[in-house]
Amino acid sequence: MKALLNPEPSFSISSLQIKRSTYSDALPPSCLRFPLTNFNGRSRRRKLLRPHGGGLKMKAVLDSAMMEQFGLKESDIKNPALSSTYRRSEIPKANPTVLDAQARVCTGPTQTRPLSEEQAFKVFDTILRSARGELKGEEPVSKAQLGAFFAGMTIRANAFPEETQWSEGEKRAMDVFWPLLVRALPPDVLFIADPEGSLLGTGNSVGPSFVGNEAKEMRLVGALREVLAGGHLGYEEVKGVLRDVLPLGSEDGGLASGVSESLLSAFLIGQRMNRETDRELKAYCLAFDDELGGAPVADVKSLTHYGEPYDGNTRFFRSTLFVATVRACYGESSLLHGVEWMPPKGGVTEEQMLKFMGANTSLSVHQAKELIEVPTIVLTNVPQGSIASLTLYDPDEKAGFAYLSLREARPSLYSLMGMREHIKKRPPLATTEKVQQFVRATGKESIVAGFYHEGYEEPLLMLMRRRGVHSGLVVKGEEGALSMTTRVRAATASKGFPVNYCSGFRSLSSETALEADGVSRQSFNLEVDARNYGFEPTETPRTDRSVSKNIELGLAALRGEKGAAYDRIVLNAGIVDHLLGSEGAEDVAVAMERAKEAIDSGKALKKLLNYIEISRKMK
Repeated sequence: MKALLNPEPSFSISSLQIKRSTYSDALPPSCLRFPLTNFNGRSRRRKLLRPHGGGLKMKAVLDSAMMEQFGLKESDIKNPALSSTYRRSEIPKANPTVLDAQARVCTGPTQTRPLSEEQAFKVFDTILRSARGELKGEEPVSKAQLGAFFAGMTIRANAFPEETQWSEGEKRAMDVFWPLLVRALPPDVLFIADPEGSLLGTGNSVGPSFVGNEAKEMRLVGALREVLAGGHLGYEEVKGVLRDVLPLGSEDGGLASGVSESLLSAFLIGQRMNRETDRELKAYCLAFDDELGGAPVADVKSLTHYGEPYDGNTRFFRSTLFVATVRACYGESSLLHGVEWMPPKGGVTEEQMLKFMGANTSLSVHQAKELIEVPTIVLTNVPQGSIASLTLYDPDEKAGFAYLSLREARPSLYSLMGMREHIKKRPPLATTEKVQQFVRATGKESIVAGFYHEGYEEPLLMLMRRRGVHSGLVVKGEEGALSMTTRVRAATASKGFPVNYCSGFRSLSSETALEADGVSRQSFNLEVDARNYGFEPTETPRTDRSVSKNIELGLAALRGEKGAAYDRIVLNAGIVDHLLGSEGAEDVAVAMERAKEAIDSGKALKKLLNYIEISRKMK
């Protein structure tokens, strides 16, 4: 295994013994003018420049040759220091006092933390003054916040265990403020706060008689009554509500459908607080599959859909973009998807990194399909047998991987961006958006998704089986993302599944998992210990919301610079290949070696460069 981490020099193009005239006809000029290996197979590594002062400049990540390769000028670069600067300024900010309270009370039956009397009085006073138009020095409490907060309070009272129901302080605060709130809040919020008129005593006759306005809102109100009581809904009922109300009218949460924002936010957070059933999750996952018509089909032997948490990483290196470039080098195509910025974490995302480097992040699903497909090069005038058993791919024509923004792939779901910030806690969509198939494949398909909270690994795998993919994998990476680490698990680690826990299935036949259910599927679960694969334990590189730092680490690794980021990219590529049952990865050591060769030969970095260049040409 020592050889795995210290490989022999990888082959260069010259070792293929192809005449330069033939090679230059087959490969793009960009690959010729910026070779990443010399003709002895040794990596030509450039040291990355260090940032100076408090701000990270683009030149701290890309030297002049790399910037020329991207076709960028320093003056053209949008270079925010932190991921939080990607938040869209047109989205109104939420009231911080109520938002903090939502973080405590709009969560699960065991995670909820009741408010103290002092906290409760402050929250209800803020809501009252905002409703009266008397709130000074703070953002008003939005309709979405009102819906989410009161839904949380109602569900806790109706369905939660005694220890997470209302505290004595919350009860006293409600006794004081409810008679005043009844006269200040709109009917839809009064309904959410006391739907049956049984929680808050006399003075509220709105709840039991409230039905909503138009037909769409009436359907939502009927479903919400069940949710506020701690109940569950059927597949068609959830799907019908979602298709009724989405897309919203604007990114700040306004509803074009005429449905109350408070009702919708209460519905979304209420379903998460009640812990969604499989039927409910399926509805969220599949409701908008046909929004833009049928998914295009890429002609590839395999396609892996990467489901990273959309709200990004705030602390540690996010490796999946760089893993995808590595896997593309040996024909394992990938589709990444996400958003530029997403609450609640608002961390570093693939879209931020690609946008930073100048890539087009507004590709359509059909353009993504074109980038994923990897046609082979047809070489002429090559002596017979000189490249026997070797398959070459044309990296300038296609990239072998693609990134799709939810903005382009599912506009209806993307329209919830602003409301999700005001809901504070993650709605059901935070789970189901990770299990999407925006592009299909003629060959085998796999889905890989990250998770953090125990109990969501099986629902994610259930959704993957429902999608009919050949292989599915859930990973508890760092921050609940997909990046497995080489760090040793601390003795004081929290309870539950450890970081690097993996669970999944792979289909052993050529038929889809859906068609072969119960016949050809092999299930597995394990904890990946990087030491077993020859990696020395290292601390995970910190990025602390810095888009620049994440790119710097990734590019240094793709240049062949050994270290923690390099190890993580190799580990994640090799383990995923092996667990998904990818061709040529039956032996995990061989899978790791293949990933290392893709980096050390310079092919992975060329893939990334070509992706940026090709995507920018797509309009």
